[in-house]
Amino acid sequence: MQIETPYLMFLGDVPDTLAAKTAYGIKDWRPEWCVGQMRLPGCAADLGIPDLTLDEAMAKGCRTLVIGVANAGGILPGHWVSEIVAALNAGLDIASGLHARLGAVPEIAAAAKANGRQLHDVRHTHETFATGKGTKRPGKRLLSVGTDCSVGKKYTVLALERGMRERGLDADFRATGQTGVFISGRGVAIDAVVADFISGAVEWIAPAADPDHWDLLEGQGSLFHPSFAGVSLGLLHGAQADAFVVCHEPSRTTMRGVQHPLPTIRQVIDLTVQLGRLTNPDIRPVGIAVNTQSLEEGAARALLADLAHEHGLPATDPVRFGVDAIVDRLVAEFPKAAA
Repeated sequence: MQIETPYLMFLGDVPDTLAAKTAYGIKDWRPEWCVGQMRLPGCAADLGIPDLTLDEAMAKGCRTLVIGVANAGGILPGHWVSEIVAALNAGLDIASGLHARLGAVPEIAAAAKANGRQLHDVRHTHETFATGKGTKRPGKRLLSVGTDCSVGKKYTVLALERGMRERGLDADFRATGQTGVFISGRGVAIDAVVADFISGAVEWIAPAADPDHWDLLEGQGSLFHPSFAGVSLGLLHGAQADAFVVCHEPSRTTMRGVQHPLPTIRQVIDLTVQLGRLTNPDIRPVGIAVNTQSLEEGAARALLADLAHEHGLPATDPVRFGVDAIVDRLVAEFPKAAA
């Protein structure tokens, strides 16, 4: 899936900022792609970028209207359809991360066909994937894994992409979820791939590459989460990860949506190494990324220092304190191939 940029962000009439979290994620990490926003009366979200009409957006070079909304059930409200049709008639492609398929709405499908425009349902893919083979392939790959879902796995690898590129390293973020696909303009929402083909889809996302190239794969779920462990394991095997970063949110005691207790960071490291060795016997941890948003700075730094000492790994909050220590570890552990 290759989504044309730049974007016009469609927020509809969402009742709060959380309902537009996909749009906020894109704006946070790819602000240069977000030319403007389009809001309906009553919208309570504001990305802090210009409000544009369709004509203004086209004049500024927008290529795709992104429905940057995550609502309960992933539905497409009926009163948005006319706005989407108008965008197609104006010459924009449409991209959506909702569960509802754009092409299933007759008016949208007809307008896209009449105008020769693309409809991108980011949660779905038309690609056909092979089953994973686990055959050793060149290039280096890093995967973010977690003690739970929604602990910062995407933000961690995006921060690493930025930090590694600033150091002159060849690194690319590889999206495996809907918001990540919008941020990168490509990728596959792994949670919508048929189970037999998850690892094969990841091999497709991060194929053979130059020996010094790093693919930074966005993790999903957790190996310990009873709802999502299958996706997490398929990602791990398909990534054939050389390195991984453990992501953690310290205020939780049980995993999201279930009553199972949160695993320890040590348990995540040990199980990731044990299972990851199936496709890469040399897999190793290179850092711990902690979402310290709920902690004051002093408490956050103290926690990170304790974790670094306990596990012998650099520990940081990638958004709050940066990723230099993890990049240092990668450079030390994986020197460049000889010329």
